[in-house]
Amino acid sequence: MLRGCRVCVLVVLALLPTLLPAPLGAADPAPDLSRGDKLLWGYFRGQVKQIADASLSDIKSKEDWEKRRPELRRQYFEMMGLWPLPPRTELKATVTGTVKNEKFTIEKIHFQSAPGLYVTGNLYVPNNLKKPAPAILYVCGHANTVKDMVSYGSKVNYQHHPTWFAENGYVCLILDTLQLGEIQGLHHGTSRFNMWWWQSRGYTPAGIECWNGMRALDYLQSRKEVDPKRLGVTGRSGGGAASWWIAAADDRVQCIIPVAGIADLQAHVVEGIAPRLRDGVISGHCDCMYFVNTYRWDFPTLMALCAPRPLLLGNSDVDDIFPVPGYRRMADKVKKIYKLYGAEEKFALLETRGPHKDTPELRHGAFAWMNRWLKNDTTSPIVEPERTPFTPQQLKVFDRLPRDERNTTIHESWIHPAVTSLPQSPEVVKTWWPAKQKEWQAQLLEKVFRGWPTKAPALNLKAAADIKHEGLRLRAFDFVSEAGVELRLWLLTAEKVEQPKLVVLTALEEDGWREFITELGPTFQQALQLDKAPTFDKARFEQTRRTLTSQKWAFATLAPRGIGPTRWTTTDAQGKSVEHQIKRRFALLGETLDGQRVWDVRRGVAVLREVPDLKGVPLWLQGTRDMAGIVLYAALFEPDIARLDLWHPPASHQQGPTLLNVLRILDMPQAMAMAFPHAIRIYVQDDAEAKAWSWPLELQKALGKDYLQIRKVGKQ
Repeated sequence: MLRGCRVCVLVVLALLPTLLPAPLGAADPAPDLSRGDKLLWGYFRGQVKQIADASLSDIKSKEDWEKRRPELRRQYFEMMGLWPLPPRTELKATVTGTVKNEKFTIEKIHFQSAPGLYVTGNLYVPNNLKKPAPAILYVCGHANTVKDMVSYGSKVNYQHHPTWFAENGYVCLILDTLQLGEIQGLHHGTSRFNMWWWQSRGYTPAGIECWNGMRALDYLQSRKEVDPKRLGVTGRSGGGAASWWIAAADDRVQCIIPVAGIADLQAHVVEGIAPRLRDGVISGHCDCMYFVNTYRWDFPTLMALCAPRPLLLGNSDVDDIFPVPGYRRMADKVKKIYKLYGAEEKFALLETRGPHKDTPELRHGAFAWMNRWLKNDTTSPIVEPERTPFTPQQLKVFDRLPRDERNTTIHESWIHPAVTSLPQSPEVVKTWWPAKQKEWQAQLLEKVFRGWPTKAPALNLKAAADIKHEGLRLRAFDFVSEAGVELRLWLLTAEKVEQPKLVVLTALEEDGWREFITELGPTFQQALQLDKAPTFDKARFEQTRRTLTSQKWAFATLAPRGIGPTRWTTTDAQGKSVEHQIKRRFALLGETLDGQRVWDVRRGVAVLREVPDLKGVPLWLQGTRDMAGIVLYAALFEPDIARLDLWHPPASHQQGPTLLNVLRILDMPQAMAMAFPHAIRIYVQDDAEAKAWSWPLELQKALGKDYLQIRKVGKQ
């Protein structure tokens, strides 16, 4: 028991079977799902298990951990968008007013964690301090106060926390969040606003919250009232997550209490997806709750970075967005790291009755834990007397918002996209370019496509259909793209052509798939994996038949995962779209859906290499819009592609395709150049669209080559 409060500290031993989901290795609990839903469900389960099994599994001794820890800390900073760490510029801390009562004084304060990035908060200082006191950084969750369209920040709603700390001898700085401060920034780029370029840029608002907290510690240490060696951090919900971010990043924090702010990947990715529930746990969280998971961590690794400092993990037992199994599984793993230090007593799980609410039981447990580790006090009773709360106007920092604030647009500038200029001398270009290509390819594999299998599984290639009709022959080949992802490739030739002169592989978007099935019609329904007969475009069929017969070509077609036969459900039971929550799940696995589709195209190329009558036949790849970008990236890792035909590819990853971290390395024009020496044809509508590709055109001019040609066509 924690002395002074009626709560239970539960160590992860008594797991309740009724609360736990089916094990990750269990059979599919929803056998009636569609083909696409089963693929998605199985893939997520398999990936989560792979990541979870690896989490901290190689740590056998304290020496193992101490050896790994520095690089893990560096990886963590990188995934938060904080590597290298930003400069610690002048805080320009300003007190705009004070509020006093008989026990403490509140200073209304703002500082700049970076130039123009304002942080608002209230500093609670006990009256008549005789020596430096321990200090608490309280980071708010998502509970703003807005009146008459004026934001007062979340510090109003959470004021009872710093009030208690100040009444009991602590200095406490309570911070507003970026999203819900007096100046309102953005936490919801992918969760609400389809800003998928956040993933391509490797941006997360969690990095801002972490940096704001680290600079807040700088400020606390500058205050004469604060003992700089006795600093604690706590918060709940979004503030619980921010507590993790700050404590994992900064060893100055000597006592850590995240409340209702964490659950493992299984809870976020798997347990909210089936059956027929598409918006489970992850839908309760905005983007500030996640780092960019480049290195494919499960959250116990984040927790372990806090060891061996005193850490109390608080949560309620009926919390629907931080479920019991999700934090218990992690606690079990992190206990082992604390044990390596002989610091078992410094880690505890505080589990109380109730939903996702700021309950007295959680607060009292947190207060007692801070007393124990920052004041060596295990006997003082924890009480919260009735108080009259301060009004929003009393706690407000700004009378007028600063004109130079960057908070509202910080997501556009915090992570700078890479910019690469060509050397001015053509002779320098000829030596510079091969090295740059090699450097970028290595970075793409390490930072962008890390979610690809480390070793390609067997294709398990199977001939699924062979149908002849009106002079055409359609073959279907089933294959394994990666574990849990089985796809089909179609190969269309003229019936009497034994070996084609050329094979063109087209990767389809969903609208391209619909055109494809209407072109082939009901005769090929089974091979196309269709449940009902499609309409038939006779004219397109005849045009294709004439081309294949006269040219002796072969048309190969691939619908990557989630398209065509493997399209998964993207609406919930009420018909609301939750496709964005599916895409967000991929990012939690250290990948993107588009990035894995690049892998699917590569595997489609591998299938064609195994078809006997295509041995030695030149291979072209083509795609339209985002799929043109996906095809392009597949070609970067497939050296024997004869040509790329790219129809209206996006000019920048700001528009698509979405690839994790890619804009930190290069953008679409540089990726286009990386495909050299493949022959490339870009099809555009007008000069404005063509202008986007000046970078690779200038490069090939300096190289004295003619790999890339741009052709104008009608609008697609």
